[in-house]
Amino acid sequence: MLKKIVMATNNANKLKEAGEILAPLGIEVISQKDAGADIEPEENGTTFAENAMIKAEAVYDIVKIPVIADDSGLCVDALGGGPGVYSARYAPKGQECAKLLDELAGVPDEKR
Repeated sequence: MLKKIVMATNNANKLKEAGEILAPLGIEVISQKDAGADIEPEENGTTFAENAMIKAEAVYDIVKIPVIADDSGLCVDALGGGPGVYSARYAPKGQECAKLLDELAGVPDEKR
């Protein structure tokens, strides 16, 4: 029976959330860093699923135990689904909201 799983993330909040979800099943979730995979794989997929697979495979190649991963971002209909998989590099850190609001200038509230 699976007792421990690695989460391919350096995001403490995602790690905590996954741990809370899997704890009732008796599964411990540990960070990739704690498992010995202190890496940042290049997320160059074109979908969230591809990016999650890139991370999971890169971490698994190092730790050789089960790995879970996710990828997420902001998908805005008025921006054609953007920034989507590019959310993390959409704007300089701290400037994401300002850029989004700037790009939505002129878009009526009901279309946001």
